[in-house]
Amino acid sequence: MTEPQIIRTPSGEEMVIIPRAEYEALIAAAHNEDEDDVAIYDARKAELAASRNGLLPQPVTEAMLKGDSLLRALRRWRDITQSDLAAKAGVGQGYISDLENCRRAGAPETLHRLARALDVPLQWLE
Repeated sequence: MTEPQIIRTPSGEEMVIIPRAEYEALIAAAHNEDEDDVAIYDARKAELAASRNGLLPQPVTEAMLKGDSLLRALRRWRDITQSDLAAKAGVGQGYISDLENCRRAGAPETLHRLARALDVPLQWLE
């Protein structure tokens, strides 16, 4: 990447000059990022339609679109810590962390206890 040239217009506005190839690469990267966002949105929407009864609250959906796992988004929506959720569900805090980071899958009984602790429909966690 070459150093950009910065010039100032007579009105004081700063302008940045970069090679056309670098400009086109920036535009392509922005376009790809938009496509990635649409793909994430479509995947989340399909996931909801296929496996959950009812709609998730908007803050939960927004958190998931930003990359949070469903469990993390629900926990934050309920404004409780991993430790508090672990205590309510009768599991360890490290286990909650593993579930939130998709390092482990929850057993059906654990998901049931988590749903009760979060006061959400079990279907949201299945």
